[in-house]
Amino acid sequence: MFLAKALLSGGSGSSRGGSLARGLGGLLTGGGGGGNIGGIVGGLVNLISEAAAQYNPEPPPPPRNHFTNVEAQESDEIRQFRRLFAHLAGDDMEVCATELRDILNKVLSRHQDLKTDGFSLDTCRSMVAVMDCDGNGKLGFEEFKYLWNNVKKWQCVYKQYDTDQSGTVGRAQLPNALKAAGFHLNEQLCRVIVRRYAAEDGSMDFNSFISCLVRLDSMFRAFKSLDRDGSGHIKVTLEDWLQLTMYS
Repeated sequence: MFLAKALLSGGSGSSRGGSLARGLGGLLTGGGGGGNIGGIVGGLVNLISEAAAQYNPEPPPPPRNHFTNVEAQESDEIRQFRRLFAHLAGDDMEVCATELRDILNKVLSRHQDLKTDGFSLDTCRSMVAVMDCDGNGKLGFEEFKYLWNNVKKWQCVYKQYDTDQSGTVGRAQLPNALKAAGFHLNEQLCRVIVRRYAAEDGSMDFNSFISCLVRLDSMFRAFKSLDRDGSGHIKVTLEDWLQLTMYS
């Protein structure tokens, strides 16, 4: 929830950090008794701050409107999504992770040229978490539409770099695939991503690739929204730090 609020409102963590944030900052840079763990985390934060400076994400979704407020210029694809969303969302016109998985996998099943078993429930939980504005564990239609636009864009990148049409992006292609998706990462951060999201041979299937990009997009957005002066450093409270890292 904190992550989504930071993305949509510009964040407020930089003004509330205080002494606790400075203590956390010491831990992240390897000080304050953090030892090797602090140094590792601090190194990753520095890597993210460097990469975030080069990332130009799409504008965040607009504030929630009533579901029936159909835009005049809405495409046929979005109208189809709206009908599908209404069918699966229920009376509250919001979708939980399970419903999101059903919608996305139903759409993906129409793409016969994409070799994938679809999205896992865990990936959809992560998608909901990073876009969840009010902490109710669900997405409204505008948030869903924003998410789908990203998935559609990244799907094209995935297909481009699945050069052998095996249904995976190989380890050698991953850095360029991430760059094509808008993330200019150095070798060290690419290795971290491979260890977290790739299979033992270093390849990523579609589910893992999108899961990785959703997380990168959300973390970069949160960092940039909190780094108001462009210094490459942010201050957050311990509570906000835990929400940022645990519910995403």
